[in-house]
Amino acid sequence: MNVQKIASLRSIDRRKFMQVCTTSLALAAVGCGRSRDRALAGHSTITVLYFEEAALGPSWDMSAKFIAFLPLVTRNAKGELEGRLAERWERSPDYRNWTVHLRRDVRWHDGIPVTAHDIKFTLDLRMHPNVLATAPGAVSVTVLDDSTYRITLHKEAIGSPLDDWTVYYPKHLLEKLDPTEFYQWDFWTRPVGNGPYRYLRGLAKTMMEFEANPDYYRGKPRIERVVFKFGEPSVNEILSGNVDVLPYVQPMDLLKINKNDPRFRVYRDVSPGAGEGVIPNAIIWNQRHLLFRDPKIRRALTLAINRRELRQALHLPEGMPIFDVLFTPGQLRRGEIPEALPHDPNLAKRLLEEAGWHDTSGDGIRERDGKPFRFTLRTTVVEALDKPAIYIQAQLRRVGIQMDIQILDWSAHGQRVRDGDFEAAIFRRFPGGRFGPIEYFGKDSPIGYHNARLVALLELAQDTFNPDEIDRIYRETWPIFQADQPMTFLPRGGASTVAHRRVRGISGACEGDPTECMEDLWLEDEQSKA
Repeated sequence: MNVQKIASLRSIDRRKFMQVCTTSLALAAVGCGRSRDRALAGHSTITVLYFEEAALGPSWDMSAKFIAFLPLVTRNAKGELEGRLAERWERSPDYRNWTVHLRRDVRWHDGIPVTAHDIKFTLDLRMHPNVLATAPGAVSVTVLDDSTYRITLHKEAIGSPLDDWTVYYPKHLLEKLDPTEFYQWDFWTRPVGNGPYRYLRGLAKTMMEFEANPDYYRGKPRIERVVFKFGEPSVNEILSGNVDVLPYVQPMDLLKINKNDPRFRVYRDVSPGAGEGVIPNAIIWNQRHLLFRDPKIRRALTLAINRRELRQALHLPEGMPIFDVLFTPGQLRRGEIPEALPHDPNLAKRLLEEAGWHDTSGDGIRERDGKPFRFTLRTTVVEALDKPAIYIQAQLRRVGIQMDIQILDWSAHGQRVRDGDFEAAIFRRFPGGRFGPIEYFGKDSPIGYHNARLVALLELAQDTFNPDEIDRIYRETWPIFQADQPMTFLPRGGASTVAHRRVRGISGACEGDPTECMEDLWLEDEQSKA
């Protein structure tokens, strides 16, 4: 994961020394030895192991922010929009102009009402050249009154203005801060939000504690306290009883959890992360290399890999889709993605034969013009991109292809791919940049593939605001992907969560990170007393 780190905090002054003293009791609940049989520190406290405190700020755009900040809308289990900050809205027929009416009963944690001025301030801040969370000039916002604003979309950059991911910040606390220091603001380590929990205390790089917001417009959450313990994700932390919730568990790490252990429940998100504008895990074939220029060869390579069996080998959920195209989130929710190529090694062999690749020497490796079908696949251990390599190597060997494996560190791997310096590579997306599908398929593509029609369609989708029209455009790209097979998409695990059995209410989109819906959770002991 490519992360912009928040700068190290300065030496502790007198104020911070006092803060450290006040956190000692909370730290005892987080780090001191708990009984194995008692994973919850009190009836109303839940401890979550999270990467680090930056997770609540803008540097790590992760679900933890929802514990303190509200989006305009959220999606229910059916994928339908439900208002949060936004109470209702109207739009123009072309989806470019929206009028949004905010709830009047939402307040910042310091008691100041949330207004349309906060929305405008946040969106303008996101477009600031030193922030660039949204492309400059992407939108313009006009405040009509304290609870109403009009937003105009000038270019595709934020999708719908009713997105369920962006959260908003208090203008009255931040407007005088320097945007050039946006990612280093102390505000991110002592946030004042408008969500279900409010910041109580914290210790830099160690922990942060939140208390249920009694003034939350949906009612005070049932769990009184939420403690974030910061550190590297480790299954041992929950097995030893040090934390109650462990989000973002890697699929292979789930094997360390005994499925018959009555202390825990495992929740698995089956989202493949291959939505609109996102490149999922894939083998990218460098078509500057002679081996991969023929789409028939790329099709044979895909047919040779049993991706459904690979899904099992990677310990991914059975419901994780296998696909050969890009698609929109709505198409995924509605089950409209076309069926992927099957595993068919016999057809793969026939296609290789038709392309002139034969095992004339009898050593099991195909040759053509005296040269073996042999190449090197580059990958990295980051995001477990190395896990499928050995399995794929064995699958290709069965159809007469020798694939060698080279594992690089993340930065070297990314640079090689950006430079086109590879034969084949397992990749998710380019690190350190804002690359999307067009960069893979345009004239300067690092994979040596260019399809003018595909690029035109993806560019049209970027300039389109009507979601039904975007779906139609993506459907037009599917035959191109299916014919050209420019890359082989691999099954990719969604985030998984391990939680103590008494933590209830985790479901749907929250299964990968329950901090996204902490307000809806409860502890089973409390529920039984109600």
